[in-house]
Amino acid sequence: MRSDRFLKACRGEAVDTTPVWIMRQAGRYMPEYRAVRAKHSFLEVCHTPELACEVTLQPIDRLGVDAAILFSDIMIPLEGMGCDVEFNPGPIMTPIRTQKDVDALRPFEAERDVPFVLDAIKLIRKELDGKVPLIGFSGSPFTLCAYMVEGKGSKDFANFKRLMFSNTPLFNELMTKVSDTVIAYLNAQAAAGAQALQLFDTWGGVLSKADYANYVLPHSKRIIANLDNSVPIIHFVKGAGLMLDTVKEAGGDVLGLDWHIDIGDAIDQIGQGFSVQGNMDPAYMFAPAELAQKTAAEITEKGKKARGHIFNLGHGIMPMASADTAKAVVDAVHEAGVR
Repeated sequence: MRSDRFLKACRGEAVDTTPVWIMRQAGRYMPEYRAVRAKHSFLEVCHTPELACEVTLQPIDRLGVDAAILFSDIMIPLEGMGCDVEFNPGPIMTPIRTQKDVDALRPFEAERDVPFVLDAIKLIRKELDGKVPLIGFSGSPFTLCAYMVEGKGSKDFANFKRLMFSNTPLFNELMTKVSDTVIAYLNAQAAAGAQALQLFDTWGGVLSKADYANYVLPHSKRIIANLDNSVPIIHFVKGAGLMLDTVKEAGGDVLGLDWHIDIGDAIDQIGQGFSVQGNMDPAYMFAPAELAQKTAAEITEKGKKARGHIFNLGHGIMPMASADTAKAVVDAVHEAGVR
């Protein structure tokens, strides 16, 4: 059944067909979303429960996906820590690089700092009425701290890596404070009604396997160990294809995969202790529909040897993607994934 196949796959239980959802499935590639954004800023949508609910629901029937994901942004909880975040179009903030900067960060309290997120979750659950589950999410501490130290996105993360290597105690203090925020934020989402939680580590793959193990893994492991284990936990580290054996030490129920590794090879590395999520190149969403469907079906077939497989892209769907192609891919997965 559509209503439970995603959660069953997360837990490694039998499903009628492979479930599918798409990272950033509520986004600029959809005309319905662009119509909302024509009237409201990005942060206004994130901060207004009714608008966040509206755009969260847009892909559910349009694409036929098996899960909804809360419309928000990974930077939202940092506002509660005292960071002044703007989007132009990506996140921009005053860099945090000194002991004084780290000391000035305030402890995060979900009810005080992000009541609009919790209200959005409750509203979305009510509107979904059991049709599909709702996924909550947070950025990982490494990814969030990377933006905090750089003050924006970066190609090389030179300032962040300099802090990590030259002042490791301060790096760990910052990572610990942000990890505390992530734990509180995700647990509050689960308490509000999120039925699965995804930890996004967009930039973890910029590190070597050894550096990931030394500087990131302890924090990710602590987060996952302290999350509400009554809901499935998805851990996605972009660029982790060469260190999945290390990433899986963090725990959780599902490992997300980007498109740089063959899903069959990834399953062999991971073993049967985890379900997997992924992993089509997002660029296929503006390829001819027939090619996208063929590729999706091949990934779906390979995914059947995993404990459980949730089809997804290897990262977020891009603005120039075709909504019609996305729908065709969802249909192809459901057809190829029949057990």
